[in-house]
Amino acid sequence: MNAPRSRIRTLLLPALALLSLQFVPSVCRAQSAAQTEMVVMGDGIKLATDVYLPKAEGQFPTILIRTPYNKKGNQGTAAAVKPLGYALVVQDMRGRFASEGHHAIIFGNEGIGGEHQDGHDTLKWIAEQKWSNGNVITYGGSALGISQNMGAPGAPKALKGQVVSVAFSDYYHQAAYQGGVWRKELLEGWLKQTKMDDVNLPTFLSHPTYDDFWKKLNAEAQADKVDAPGVFVGGWYDIFIQGTINSFVEINQRGGPNARGKCFLLIAPTAHGAFSESVTYPDVGRMPINAVAPMNIMEHWLNPAKDLKGLKPVHYYVMGDCKTPGAPGNIWRSADSWPPPARSTAYYLHHDKTISNVAPTGDESLTYKYDPEKPVPTRGGQNLIITKGPMDQRPVESREDVLVFSTEPLANSVEVTGRITAKLFVSSDCPDTDFCVKLSDVHPDGRSLLVTDGIRRASLRKSYEKSEPLTAGEVYELEVDLWSTSLIFNKGHRIRIAVSSSNAPRFEPNPNTGEPHFTVGKSRIASNTLQLSKAHPSHVLLPLYDVSVLGQEKP
Repeated sequence: MNAPRSRIRTLLLPALALLSLQFVPSVCRAQSAAQTEMVVMGDGIKLATDVYLPKAEGQFPTILIRTPYNKKGNQGTAAAVKPLGYALVVQDMRGRFASEGHHAIIFGNEGIGGEHQDGHDTLKWIAEQKWSNGNVITYGGSALGISQNMGAPGAPKALKGQVVSVAFSDYYHQAAYQGGVWRKELLEGWLKQTKMDDVNLPTFLSHPTYDDFWKKLNAEAQADKVDAPGVFVGGWYDIFIQGTINSFVEINQRGGPNARGKCFLLIAPTAHGAFSESVTYPDVGRMPINAVAPMNIMEHWLNPAKDLKGLKPVHYYVMGDCKTPGAPGNIWRSADSWPPPARSTAYYLHHDKTISNVAPTGDESLTYKYDPEKPVPTRGGQNLIITKGPMDQRPVESREDVLVFSTEPLANSVEVTGRITAKLFVSSDCPDTDFCVKLSDVHPDGRSLLVTDGIRRASLRKSYEKSEPLTAGEVYELEVDLWSTSLIFNKGHRIRIAVSSSNAPRFEPNPNTGEPHFTVGKSRIASNTLQLSKAHPSHVLLPLYDVSVLGQEKP
């Protein structure tokens, strides 16, 4: 999922450069010519499909790319694939560019969720061609990866593997309504830029809860129907990092016999595009799965006799202090599964704005005013179009509607690797509101670099399927999912948690009225309270890397 055409390469480069076949010298691009076919889908609609074949005669395994960004311009990919003896098929998705039909619901026509089975129909068509040996591997990142995830459950046997980069696996929770809150910058921004907002946008806005519409578009829930292994590539600051992780975990554990236990996961210190502030992690290019290894894995899928030489299934980058010589972290680590062993440790928030492992003993709280007309502006994080990456949060931490809590300077380094959850006890004088949580790494020079963040709609505290308004003044427990990361807080640094009720335009501001969407001039100012007491101890659960279980030296 990217900005259209001219921005596709820019936004995909940091992630796809890890394994891409597309970024080859332009001199190669003229070496491959495509034959265009209009492939008939089950309902009679024809999809424009470019076929690139090796010069030799025979039947070939095929790499399939389905895209909403125009199939033209893949000569470079074809030039890289041709010497390896692969055919390449690149197809415009339904309603896009040279294909017939209408694009809505985008990503709902791949094989699950809708009446159309375009991804499945295309796999069947390839397997029937005289130049095909019946074996297909799908390939691509972002929107090209999403189409793979949505088409994998129940796919024809021709599908032998997937190379999926930076893609969601659960439409509602990862792309549309993270924490129950509309991801305005991401999905709305992308739909408008690609001119696919005509039907998709009003449809998505009309489904603010996790209803049957979204359940049909949850590929993750259908992992047991995926019978082809995958290489799943993501970045810690990518817009879909949790989807990348979940795809690997669910398919590797619950997939069919040809997928279960045969998948790979790679996570780099990257975003969905270049970082907005300069942070350079060393040795990023030394990942165990690089531009060559995916081809080796693909060859192994097509011919199991080809040995992968003990390549572990999980490879992830442990981030750290990039500017202090000798600081721990900034390394690649391999593992047999995800997540690695960790001790879930509570870090309690206190009235004096400190954080400690000791729970509060008093009866205290902190209150702030949240005005939807003046939301906290987004600074970095897991974004698509606006600023992204580990940006300094100090410009927003000074606001009166942001509560900031910090540990003392750390006496020893602390590694956090895995999924992070905040458990807040909150109240409000409005029928609905949101609570945002940010985790930052505070350096000795004062920089508060964002690590990850999350949000939760208070009215969806019990279930994403049903909205329940708040009673003014009543205290509720609220769980906020900050997704996952891997970072070592160096000694002398501070761990910081910031709590607020907005982060716009990353998330659409809650109008505090009970309405699901914000309209200028139709909102309320909320008085929101965070409980910090013995009875209601708000805290964040950090997965501390468990060295004792893994038998490794302490970082």
